[in-house]
Amino acid sequence: MIKSSTAYTPGLLRTIFRQSYLVSLLLLIGAVLINYALQPNFFRPGVLNGNLQTFLPLMLLAAGQAVVVIAGGIDLSVGAIISLVNVVIVRLLGTHAGPTEILLAIGAGLLCGVLAGAFNGICVAYLRFQPIVTTFASSFVFSGLALWIMPSPGGSVPSALMDVFQGRLLGIPSALLIIVVILLLWNLLRATRYSRYLYAVGGQAMSAYITGVPVTRIRLSSYMLSGLMAALSALALVLGTGTGDPLVGSPMTLTSIVAVVLGGTRLSGGQGGVAGPMIGAAILSIILNIIAFANVPTWWQTLVNGLIVMIALAGPGLIALVRRQPA
Repeated sequence: MIKSSTAYTPGLLRTIFRQSYLVSLLLLIGAVLINYALQPNFFRPGVLNGNLQTFLPLMLLAAGQAVVVIAGGIDLSVGAIISLVNVVIVRLLGTHAGPTEILLAIGAGLLCGVLAGAFNGICVAYLRFQPIVTTFASSFVFSGLALWIMPSPGGSVPSALMDVFQGRLLGIPSALLIIVVILLLWNLLRATRYSRYLYAVGGQAMSAYITGVPVTRIRLSSYMLSGLMAALSALALVLGTGTGDPLVGSPMTLTSIVAVVLGGTRLSGGQGGVAGPMIGAAILSIILNIIAFANVPTWWQTLVNGLIVMIALAGPGLIALVRRQPA
């Protein structure tokens, strides 16, 4: 017997709505269309490349934050880590730095981010401190170090290094290539035992521990990954702006959490992924474009962000309602 289209449609809708980041994807499409109406050259290669470079730091940060949230934690220090890594890289670099100096500066910055994440992970996983309190406190430590290293914005980096980041590799914009690589790496990670452990720890830590999952090491590694992604975000900011700023990461912490929620990842842990939060970060970045091109007061950004988060929070409930409908 051939099923009618009306009988098939609910089942198809339930399949589509199983995607955790569906709501954020629809919001992204809407935001892009609005931005395109206000900025007709939005899809021109040069403009699109510039926008991707602007979106990239927050997308990288949201990806790292998502890993911590999936494991059942939260990291309020990521913005401070960005500031710290930003000034470390700029201090070690100079306008005329050679290949060796460049590699050392970038390596030192990435190591700094990983160590900062390890500090948070040790406090949370081994010392059993509350994640939200620990990372809030450590954010002041990292911010203080950043201000000690560079009390005020300044410094410069080699223009050739900026040209590589702002140009193309193999004909593909560097920012887009980085985004694709991050998503591919996440998909590879999803096929490993580590990924299953990560979701198990975030879903039910005690049950995971009883079944032999190394809970403390998984939690530690999640914060280290978050620190690494924050360091990569700082590197993208350095290569995009060409200067250092000890306060550059401060506004990005809560925005990264908003992007995670917007991407369909529950703050309770054990669910979600990296693609959704990266889409959420792109949405929040496009909103800034829309506000700028629409010539509306900047305080609208706060209102619009709040409304979008409310829509994102309502999305899973609506999806669950559709799933409960009979086929």
